[in-house]
Amino acid sequence: MQKILFLVISLAFSGQVLAQNPNLAQHYYNNGEYEKAAAIFQQLTEKSPTNDYYLGRYIDCLLAVEDFAEAEHAIKKALKKNKKKASSLLVTYGKIQEREGKVDDAQKSYLKAIQKLPANRYEIHKLANAFIMLTKYDLGIKALKRGAKLLKDENVFATNLGDLYRRKGDYPNMIQSYLESVAAEPGRLHSVESVLMRFLPQEQYDELKEQLYDRLQDEAPVQIQELLAWVFVQERDFDSAFRQMKAIDVRLKEDGRRVFELARLAQGEKAYQAAIQGFEYIVDVKGEESPFYYEAKQRALECKTIVLTEGYQYSQGQIDSLLMEYHTFLDEAGHNRYTAPMLIEMANIYAFYKKEPKQAMKILEEVITIPGTKRELVAEAKLKLGDMYLIEGDVWESSLLYSQVDKEFKEDLLGQEARFRNAQLSYYKGDFEWAQTQFGVLKNATSRPIANDAIDMSVFIMDNLGLDTTPEPMRLYSQAEFMVFQNKFDAAFAKLDTLLEKYPEHSLDDDVLYLKGNIEYKLQHFKKAAKYYAAVVDQYPDDIRADNALFKLAQINELIFKDLKKAKELYEKLFIKYADSTFAIDARKKFRALRGDTGAGESEPQS
Repeated sequence: MQKILFLVISLAFSGQVLAQNPNLAQHYYNNGEYEKAAAIFQQLTEKSPTNDYYLGRYIDCLLAVEDFAEAEHAIKKALKKNKKKASSLLVTYGKIQEREGKVDDAQKSYLKAIQKLPANRYEIHKLANAFIMLTKYDLGIKALKRGAKLLKDENVFATNLGDLYRRKGDYPNMIQSYLESVAAEPGRLHSVESVLMRFLPQEQYDELKEQLYDRLQDEAPVQIQELLAWVFVQERDFDSAFRQMKAIDVRLKEDGRRVFELARLAQGEKAYQAAIQGFEYIVDVKGEESPFYYEAKQRALECKTIVLTEGYQYSQGQIDSLLMEYHTFLDEAGHNRYTAPMLIEMANIYAFYKKEPKQAMKILEEVITIPGTKRELVAEAKLKLGDMYLIEGDVWESSLLYSQVDKEFKEDLLGQEARFRNAQLSYYKGDFEWAQTQFGVLKNATSRPIANDAIDMSVFIMDNLGLDTTPEPMRLYSQAEFMVFQNKFDAAFAKLDTLLEKYPEHSLDDDVLYLKGNIEYKLQHFKKAAKYYAAVVDQYPDDIRADNALFKLAQINELIFKDLKKAKELYEKLFIKYADSTFAIDARKKFRALRGDTGAGESEPQS
């Protein structure tokens, strides 16, 4: 203390006005010159005894140089002068005692600080924060609970208590406090959801659900029920989430908005069966009076189409029933610019699942002529119509439609799609050099799927065309691929067998196996398809079709055979062994989803 007093006198005599030099004091403090800083902060404290910051810094300096006697003297002096601030000062006193090793005395000071709390929300917060700064969360909790009693509002600090229990890792009490905050202030629902998403471990969700169910036994606000639905969504238990949302809809006599939004979320998460359940609730229960009626019908059909056609697991009877639903919906809603997307989808079903391209062409031609239809939808209809002409063997008309879209959407995704189709058409015709040039340009497409497909085609042509003096094997193979596109599977098999007979042990052998696998897949012969894909992986692990075949094999095990363990192994093998593959990212996502990682996304099945 004598050294600090000497510094005070010395600095005063040097002409510095200490009470006006807080910046200099802070400078000394930041540089670790605590004795110099203490001398100035002492003067500042004496001049402004109500300034908590100066006193706090003065005490910190004294503790840094271990001048505990002067620190105690200073805090006792402050306690006599500022009885209204007794609580926060007692915390500082306890900190000093703790540094001296007087642990019991320090605890008494902390508890005394809580007892002396005034019925003032600011002071209660201030004391709790002081304990938080010392990482004394239990004392912070005691301060907030006493403060709530003083203010006669048991939930006034519910959110703050939740935060403290979270810091402690006391999840049951954390949950209880956050639920109390929602019950008291329903507007806090979304902020509590955000906190729970960030900090509540997955294994604590059962505790959260249990507490929510307990609250639902009483007259809990509807937000508690919403929070329960939210938990089910996090667990991807959409069926349970829908039960809660339907109950809320009935309870509040709403128009189905909550159920509709949840159904859209389920659709986006590829939980199609659950989404269908939600959309059909709007259609069947809420009826045409609901503003979501037509969109719910439309989305339900979209989901049913994906469920039925994904993986080619369907019967012709199911396809007929699905088409009947499309016709019923379109008869009710009309053929207009709003239903144009449904007409396009129906045309797609006729072409690729009903095997009736001419019927598909009629529908697509109608879409193109509907007044007011968005130009993007017209372009999409033209691309699909071009596909239909290609199936029918009219290459010229097909190329013309692709070129029209390319010209109109030059810098757009649709334009890239049109260019890819034209390049593929050239490949089917055997014009390999021109096709490869176009694929080379499309390798830089903004669309990842288009870029990936263009890379695959470019590498495939380069690898196989440059090895032979004759392009005949490639021509046979491209003709087989064209036949597959046209759904002429028997002819495609025959063409591939001809290739194998004429050119045994050719570099295209792995590609032939892969394409045969694709044909069997489309024919719903999944075991045969899996054998072909496995043969590619086992016999040609270093060739360009290996990663494609491995991904398809993993998908069959996941979606068709339901052998999730095997699928997980195959996805893992793909992104480890073929890290540069265009399928590696999707394989990793699939692997994480099957492993049960939270937030793991799923990729679309590859055709």
